[in-house]
Amino acid sequence: MESFQHGSKNNNAQGENSDIVSNSHFMSETSTKNAQESRTGTELNGINESESCIEKRGFLENREVEGHRPLTFFRVIRGISCLLILVSTAFMTLIFLAPVSSLILRLFSIHYSREATSFLFGHWLEMWPFLFEKINKTKVIFSGHCVAPRERILLISNHRTEVDWMYLWNFALRKNSLGYIKYILKSSVRNAPIFGWGFHILEFILVERKWEQDKPVIESMLSTFKDPQDPLWLVLFPEGTDFTEEKCRRSRKFAEEHGLPVLNNVLLPRTKGFASSLALLRGSLDAVYDVTIGYNYRCPTFMDNVFGMDPAEVHIHVRRVPINEMPTSEDAVACWLNDAFHYKDELLSTFSVKGCFPDSDVEGELPTFKCLLNFAVMVIATALIFTFTIVFSTWLKIYVALSCVYFAGATYFNFWPTPVFGCLAGRMSHGKTYK
Repeated sequence: MESFQHGSKNNNAQGENSDIVSNSHFMSETSTKNAQESRTGTELNGINESESCIEKRGFLENREVEGHRPLTFFRVIRGISCLLILVSTAFMTLIFLAPVSSLILRLFSIHYSREATSFLFGHWLEMWPFLFEKINKTKVIFSGHCVAPRERILLISNHRTEVDWMYLWNFALRKNSLGYIKYILKSSVRNAPIFGWGFHILEFILVERKWEQDKPVIESMLSTFKDPQDPLWLVLFPEGTDFTEEKCRRSRKFAEEHGLPVLNNVLLPRTKGFASSLALLRGSLDAVYDVTIGYNYRCPTFMDNVFGMDPAEVHIHVRRVPINEMPTSEDAVACWLNDAFHYKDELLSTFSVKGCFPDSDVEGELPTFKCLLNFAVMVIATALIFTFTIVFSTWLKIYVALSCVYFAGATYFNFWPTPVFGCLAGRMSHGKTYK
């Protein structure tokens, strides 16, 4: 999944990399370099001294043959069944329940509309971690800082593959924030059947990958996320695209030409989107989460996830930075982000040798019974509603048709209803007080 690309799609395009060039002089300052070396050296010492990682790597090497699971007939049937269940439950949640939470409630209160929408879609999103961890038996291992639940955060991550964003659901679920996670995505995803409507309802920010066009859109959307009462996980992938060897070669060439750090496991980050988001939300955030994702044994595709072939393990390293420790100026924020990706590069280099990040197993496993109960409720509710609609109710058929028309139009025109009744109640209350 791509997010926050500026300019053309090529990583070495002039427009897309202007924000990196503009901050290259700041990266070369002695004080920044010393701070970077001190912090990185300290953290990498922790990596090198992690005996548990060394022991674990030996264990991984012994079972490497079992890493990639072959595509069998059973996996095909199971994967297709799970995909059909996920699509049908998504349709049920969108068409039958979302109009109440995202349209009717929003006419009264944005806050309560978001709470209801997050509750409904949080239960649907919970089915994906259930698929990954309980059905496919993918082991998700967390390391680094153990963070508190339900914080308001800005999360940055490396982008190894097209499904990185899906494994962040496993992280958010453990922090009771699954329904509050939002991404910045390329605008073409709004054309995805059913799921494009869901991205709109969940208030994902859709961009054209041209900073001049995206800046007002981003600022307008983020201005509605400033209420501290609304939980928020805003996710950015500053690399702008998923990692490939060809993109990495272009990124290294650009870094060499402009005197920037040469990275081997990540791409040079785009700084403008992150700096703008941080500046707009700083007053309402608790922290910035710096997340690094690694895979054993190979990076998965979406279909690998569906059929349960890869990955055997997903490793998620979390570094929490309190918001009051983040720099304030745009240049300093750009320097911080480049420094963070330099650390990610070193962290992933060590991961490729040892097979894990330091300080692993800071989070527990998902509760099987709770996941099964949620799965059963979603499937049974979907079956009952579909059966009642098809067999008995003409009015529900009309309701479904109207819902489809509304969400198609709202997604295409990026339309959100404005609270009306809340404003009227406020004016009436003000009038009575005035009298």
